[in-house]
Amino acid sequence: MKTLILLFAAVLLFAACKKNQVVVSTNNNNSTTTLTTGGEEDAKIVSVVIGTQTWMASNLNVTKYRNGDKIPQVKNAATWAGLQSGAWCFYNNDTANGNVYGRLYNWYAVNDPRGLAPAGWHIPTDAEWTTLANYLGGEFVAGGQMKETGTTHWLPPNTGATNSTGFTGLPGGWRNYGTGGFLNINDNGRWWSTTVNTVTTAWDRELTNNSARLRRSSGSRQNGFYVRCIKD
Repeated sequence: MKTLILLFAAVLLFAACKKNQVVVSTNNNNSTTTLTTGGEEDAKIVSVVIGTQTWMASNLNVTKYRNGDKIPQVKNAATWAGLQSGAWCFYNNDTANGNVYGRLYNWYAVNDPRGLAPAGWHIPTDAEWTTLANYLGGEFVAGGQMKETGTTHWLPPNTGATNSTGFTGLPGGWRNYGTGGFLNINDNGRWWSTTVNTVTTAWDRELTNNSARLRRSSGSRQNGFYVRCIKD
């Protein structure tokens, strides 16, 4: 009888774990959690704890808003340059780049009320990016601790890169608002915040191959940047 009770409890535990698909492991000194979102891509999310914050350890890679509505993929350069609504693309419209770097989104997708981030997550504010930078010793040294090491993706010299945080920032480049063209793959990566700066711009953060800095910059809302989510 005792054996049957233990077996039944084990079955219930297995079913619960399978439903949520939660696996906990470690990444250096940082907790990492892999889970299945249950969303349309059923994407796995790896998260890393940095200070008091929990960040996704890879770029967002979804094609639908949280409510299930599709986000348009826009390939044409002129169309992209004129957008004032949410859209995504791969760098150079190449799915191979998407497999490495994720999808580029304009700020209108970031700010859409239908929700770009998966449930339980949100896109960071400018202040939350600043909290991250401050925890890592300030803007001028934070970036090195966030960049993937080596030159598999980054062009040399990949200054200061240690990836001690597990953030694994990659140089996926970005898409320009004025021409709809693609720029700076392998030497630059840019990530949105939700915080507006002017009537046409919003704050973002930038990593480059020749600096250890996590640079605070302000880009047109029509630019295509990457997205990292932070846990609610």
